[in-house]
Amino acid sequence: MRRVTYSMNVSLDGFIVDPTGAIDWSDPDPEVFRHFTDELRRTGVHLLGRRLYETMLYWETADRDESLDAAELEWAALWKALPKVVFSRTLTTVQGTNTRLASGTPAEEIQRLRAEPGGGDIAIGGANLAADAAASDLIDEYRAMVHPVLVGGGTPYFPRHGRRVKLELVESRTFGSHVVHLRHRVVH
Repeated sequence: MRRVTYSMNVSLDGFIVDPTGAIDWSDPDPEVFRHFTDELRRTGVHLLGRRLYETMLYWETADRDESLDAAELEWAALWKALPKVVFSRTLTTVQGTNTRLASGTPAEEIQRLRAEPGGGDIAIGGANLAADAAASDLIDEYRAMVHPVLVGGGTPYFPRHGRRVKLELVESRTFGSHVVHLRHRVVH
C-alpha cells in the first residue's frame, strides 16, 4: 500500500511560516535542495492545500525562467510531471499540468489514490490539509526539515488534533547548513 507522507520545512520552534506568512528563512541550500529533489522522485502524487498550491504554481512554468540552474530545472520538470490534487474551499479551477481539484475529503481522496495502480508516496503539503489527514489517522510518515531558526509564531507544522501519536525515528540527517532532516514513521 502507498505511504502517506507529510513533509515540510519547519523552524526549530515548530512553524512552517512565520507570523507574517514568510518562508524566506527556509530557502534551501544546494545540498538540501538535492534532498528535496530525491524525495520528489519517490512521490507518486502530491496533495496540496490552496496556499501551498498557490506558492508552488511558479514551478509549473519555471522552465521558462532563464536564471534557473540545472538543479532547479530538474525540480521544475519533476514537479510539472507529478500528479497533484488541490484541496480548496474557494478555488473553482486550478492551473498546471497534471493538477486537479479534489472531488472529496482528504480521507476519500487518499482512499481512492491508495486503491489506484501506481507507485510512489502520497505526499501531503500544507499544515491544514495534514491536520485533516492526521485526524483521520491517514499519515504514515512525518518528515520535518528543521531549520536552525526561531520565527516566534505563525502556522504550526504539527497538526493539533488532540490525541497522542507514537512515532519511530526512521532516519535523521544533518546537512552542512545545520538543517536537520527527521523522518518518523507512525507506530500503530
